[in-house]
Amino acid sequence: MAKQYQTLGEFIIDNQADFPYSSGELSRLINSIRLAAKVVNHEVNKAGLVDIIGAYGETNIQGEDQQKLDVYANQKFIQTLTNREIVCGIASEENDDFITIAGCNNDHKNKYVVLMDPLDGSSNIDVNVSVGTIFSVYRRVTPIGTPATKEDFLQPGNKQVAAGYIIYGTSTMLVYTTGHGVNGFTLNPALGSWYLSHPDMKFPDNGSIYSINEGNYVHFPEGVKKYIKYCQEEEEDRPYTSRYIGSMVSDIHRNMIKGGIFIYPKSSKASNGKLRLLYECNPMAYIIEQAGGKASNGFSRIMDIQPTELHQRAPFFAGSKNMVEKAEEFMREFQ
Repeated sequence: MAKQYQTLGEFIIDNQADFPYSSGELSRLINSIRLAAKVVNHEVNKAGLVDIIGAYGETNIQGEDQQKLDVYANQKFIQTLTNREIVCGIASEENDDFITIAGCNNDHKNKYVVLMDPLDGSSNIDVNVSVGTIFSVYRRVTPIGTPATKEDFLQPGNKQVAAGYIIYGTSTMLVYTTGHGVNGFTLNPALGSWYLSHPDMKFPDNGSIYSINEGNYVHFPEGVKKYIKYCQEEEEDRPYTSRYIGSMVSDIHRNMIKGGIFIYPKSSKASNGKLRLLYECNPMAYIIEQAGGKASNGFSRIMDIQPTELHQRAPFFAGSKNMVEKAEEFMREFQ
């Protein structure tokens, strides 16, 4: 008899008791994200057949060329969350500023804000390599009934109530946490349903994979250079295997399953690193910690950083706990 998998909808209902204060909004929010993810997944899967790949012709707030799928994914997630009237505000890597959502009757009564990177690694679309969506959810800190403000978005990662990612790969998966472990759901495209395929995901304490763009080696801090050489030495369980996809969702997803470390450090070309604290580092850090891993800026916990800007950047060291701690040792020794 075929194994019966729990659907995402069933899982959400079964776990609603974890959020006695949410009155169902957080569950509806996750449901909205799964719907938008299915729509975006459909476009990603047919990207080679239609005029959806390539540059959009504009740049985002970071000065990066926007891809057509970046814009499409951004629009779909914003549209879905807005139409469902679940959140009071949305901030996206693709938008200059946050969006305030009034809700029905212009009442501003919703409790949550969402921050997102709608399509991480979108430059890989043209070459048919996995990409992803990253999202982060916070309870608003401003009074209910008033418009959301920047204060609602500039919260440290340790205030997150949910975070997750969708990986559009050989299969499409939604992986998320609400502070009670990490679970992964795989989309059955024939039925349009998400099934619990990876319950209680955990990072191995140790791993054998290091993921970093070694092409930028000359620009890295000395501590990172020394750690890379450490990974390459023939000692004990080393050398480690180098694997770097260029889509953070894909790299971290693989390392969570197999064991490894992902590093995007600061460099002489990017003094604060390149990854966005609010849209990439914090949500991934929440997932990683909930899966037993560790996430750091090389010296301290990512989720304890107090953000000061919507598009703030940060160095990122994340993955198997013992590997991250070893990298931090080199950072401290050679700072």
